[in-house]
Amino acid sequence: MEKNLLGNNTITQIGLVVRDIEKTSQAYADFFGIDKPAWFWTDAPEAARTEYGGQPSQARAKLAFFDMGSLQLELIEPDEHPSTWRESLERDGEGFHHIAFVIEGMQQKIELLGRQGHKLLQKGEYTGGRYAYMDTSSELKLLVELLENDR
Repeated sequence: MEKNLLGNNTITQIGLVVRDIEKTSQAYADFFGIDKPAWFWTDAPEAARTEYGGQPSQARAKLAFFDMGSLQLELIEPDEHPSTWRESLERDGEGFHHIAFVIEGMQQKIELLGRQGHKLLQKGEYTGGRYAYMDTSSELKLLVELLENDR
């Protein structure tokens, strides 16, 4: 196996799927004694160009971010459309979804991880970059999100 597949070993984010982003973000804000961040919808399908299971998807989600020093906590409330978020929530209930790493060279990283047996589950665009969820669960026991930000 190649060394340092991502070119980065710093976890940037931990993602959780939730059923009620208002309630859960308030609980985190109260727990940490900080202001509750405003949530927002992911970009519309025509901008996000989301693909799930290799097919275009209308999936969207409400997101809220807590900046916790060097790590960001992301809360995700998926809509009803098929997505890795919806699948995780229905299969496992609320809680852990992924860890994320900032990378460069999204397509190359997807291909490299694919050659290592890690399947691309979902990808899409966001204002200022792109993301991809890779199924690394057989070896790492979790999903890895790749984040590539525009320069």
